[in-house]
Amino acid sequence: MPLQTLRVDTDALPAAVGDDEAPAALEDAPVPEPVSAPAPTSQAVLALLDVVEGARASYLWGLLGWQDIRQRYRRSKIGPFWLTISMGVMVGAIGMLYAGLFKIEVADYLPFIALGFIVWGLISGLITDGCAAFIGAEGIIKQVGLPLSVHVYRVVWRNLIIFGHNILIFFVVAVLFSIWPGWVGLLALPGLALICLNGVWAGLLLGLVSARFRDVPQIVASIVQVFFFLTPIIWKPELLPGRALVLDLNPFFHFVELVRAPLLGQAPGLASWLAVLGITLGGWLVTLAMYRRYRWRIAYWV
Repeated sequence: MPLQTLRVDTDALPAAVGDDEAPAALEDAPVPEPVSAPAPTSQAVLALLDVVEGARASYLWGLLGWQDIRQRYRRSKIGPFWLTISMGVMVGAIGMLYAGLFKIEVADYLPFIALGFIVWGLISGLITDGCAAFIGAEGIIKQVGLPLSVHVYRVVWRNLIIFGHNILIFFVVAVLFSIWPGWVGLLALPGLALICLNGVWAGLLLGLVSARFRDVPQIVASIVQVFFFLTPIIWKPELLPGRALVLDLNPFFHFVELVRAPLLGQAPGLASWLAVLGITLGGWLVTLAMYRRYRWRIAYWV
């Protein structure tokens, strides 16, 4: 049986409701604007955001820093106060010995050497521990998406806790020898803040380089040890004839002086403030340039 084709006359069908208004409604409808992809963020901005976001995560790096101290002295009766006891014994023994060798009054020399050892312990700890900031946090870096600067702030906070324990030694010495710095002693606070600020960029820079070259921590530790003897920690500046060049070109002397001098009742010299501010600015510029370029490689290097 042959198939027959059914033809429908569309002109004869009734128009649907609203067919006349449809074209007009389409013409009046707003045309959506084309969606453009967001511009890629530069590496410099990402590096700066990493530093800022890491600083804002104070609860995290504060907790990690405390955990480092507690882990080091786990199951100990007096915990981190072993740091204070060992530092106090060393300061007392060396202070009594070298005061006789240098023919200086103990009341004048012991507070000087106590603050020298305490501030130097903070500075050297920030530098040497900063070298291992990323290496020591290898597991966290590879498993958790955190700002990398968190691990540097953790190092700074940990050393600041140790400094807080050790400064008790100076308070004891100050009571024994009736030392009261007065209002000038408050200048030690901005000096301490500048040391911590420099500790952050030093940790970022040295931690990055040490993650790539594993011999760097040993080299840095040796350099720090040499500068310990070149910096007036166990010897007073006036004992060195022609000392201007040795002191002015020694950055560690200026950092130590910003905290030690106010607590001894003396205002730090303008040269020390300018030197530290210049080192801070230059250090951060170099660090941000390096961190911007190599930050994303740290996870592969560790």
